[in-house]
Amino acid sequence: MSKIPVILTIAGSDSGGGAGIEADIKTIASLGLHPACAITSVTAQNTMGVRSAYDIPCKVIMEQIDAVCEDMDITWGKSGMLSSSEITSTVATMVKKHDLKLVVDPVMAAEAGGGLLRQDAVRNLKEELLPVSEVVTPNINEANILAGMQIQNVEDAKRAAKIISKTGVRYVIVTGGHLDASDIIYDSASDRYSIISGTFVKGGTHGSGCTYSSSLASFLARGQGIDEAARMAKEFVVEAIKGSVPVGKGVGPVNQLAWLLNNVERCTTINDVRDAVQILEGSGAFASLIPEVGCNIAMSLPNAQSTEEVAAVTGRIVKLKGNAHVVGGIEYGASSHVARIILAAMKYDPSYRAAVNIMYSEKILDICKEMGLSISSFSREEEPLDAHTMDWGTSRAIETFKSVPDVIYDKGGVGKEAMIRIIGHSATGVADTAGRIAEKYMQKQQS
Repeated sequence: MSKIPVILTIAGSDSGGGAGIEADIKTIASLGLHPACAITSVTAQNTMGVRSAYDIPCKVIMEQIDAVCEDMDITWGKSGMLSSSEITSTVATMVKKHDLKLVVDPVMAAEAGGGLLRQDAVRNLKEELLPVSEVVTPNINEANILAGMQIQNVEDAKRAAKIISKTGVRYVIVTGGHLDASDIIYDSASDRYSIISGTFVKGGTHGSGCTYSSSLASFLARGQGIDEAARMAKEFVVEAIKGSVPVGKGVGPVNQLAWLLNNVERCTTINDVRDAVQILEGSGAFASLIPEVGCNIAMSLPNAQSTEEVAAVTGRIVKLKGNAHVVGGIEYGASSHVARIILAAMKYDPSYRAAVNIMYSEKILDICKEMGLSISSFSREEEPLDAHTMDWGTSRAIETFKSVPDVIYDKGGVGKEAMIRIIGHSATGVADTAGRIAEKYMQKQQS
């Protein structure tokens, strides 16, 4: 049986659960690896800042590291809060003893406020720990101190990275959360720079540095190269910031489970659309509702902001020999028309995450009324010149109805086919509704 990689985090404990050992363990576990730990300090800390810290005796730190390294197969580790010169030297000694590949997060202050590294430890960090480490991940403020300069732009960050690399560490990654959201990677062995661009996102940032370094160590342990590992770690942190939930009165902690939960949601949503497609294909009557241009069924991720976060059929659902036939697979970003309907509806009620378009007829609208479905509409003739039809039309129908209806239709226009859209909370839900409408429509056609 293959073993999963074990990552050793050597860091302080955050009593607020947002950073330090607690953040590292959540990160490593979320990425499917096993976290082991050696606690260097115990802090009295919350989202407002650090109140006090108690350093663990160096002998106890050594015993923790020995205990896990002598029992488990550990190649990669990461260090966080090393508050004193003695602790920093101790960790450097243990890294050499157990031949660890170390990612150093040079923690100097808490995001919420409060110093975590005494000035006398900076020299030991540069002279003893970095020379035996693989990677160091300073933010702009930390890089200023380690390089002895003030970083104002990306070129400054590059120069600082090269200066820091002279300590002996192979890779320096200057994270840009305090500059322009771009991360600078410097490989001292090849004298090569890489830049991973990014954009600022809203959310809590407490624990972001710990989360980045522990995710980086995890991706490296899984065999990724430095550039790819850094890109993936950045994505992990971005998701953690976006998914943060306020738990206190100060700087909110990042949510290390957001990445995992988002992947679960992506799979769940894709599976729901797949099941919905099977419902439509299995319906002997649904083909009668397919418009000339074909139809599509889609479902968005929770809190989706773009069509890239909406899953749909890559081609369309068309009528073939009297049956519904699906052209293509199911992917995110596959739909524009139906996806925009969903995104517009979600602005009014985020629970409406799915839709399917069917052909327009008065008989079908009558069936919708008989089934008790709420209905609203818009007219293309009223559409502003600079508007996108589905964004504007869906919003107009919702505003007219005062809430999100089950059905939105329009009677078309020049070169535009009239259409009915069924909106709901899940793809399988709207597929079931469409199937019931189709059966009633077939019955009326045959009577």
